Amino acid sequence: VQLQASGGGLVQAGGSLRLSCAASGGTISRYTLGWFRQRPGKEREFVATIRWNSYTYYADSVKGRFTISRDNAKGTVYLQMNSLKPEDTADYYCAASNTIIQSNLRQKAGYDVWGQGTLVTVSS
Repeated sequence: VQLQASGGGLVQAGGSLRLSCAASGGTISRYTLGWFRQRPGKEREFVATIRWNSYTYYADSVKGRFTISRDNAKGTVYLQMNSLKPEDTADYYCAASNTIIQSNLRQKAGYDVWGQGTLVTVSS
């Protein structure tokens, strides 16, 4: 499976964006699909993930503002981002794994397929 992220851009604080990550080369129905972000000068950090059974998990910093979803028929995972803040400015990466264990859901090391980043810039 290969991943291709899109949907980044420039938005004002309080605005919304929806990121998409399209998979190719295989079916994603049994994969856990996640979003991570890397802010300038920071380590890549967990944002959200969705299991094959659609259970979702979020970082505390985005809970209530971001929503992760998946469409297996389209081979795509989405990240709807509302009430954006300047501190959400980052490169956003999608990731996938079909072997991840529960304790690794929020860890970069738990995912073995990564897409390229898509830049989100939130202006104040």
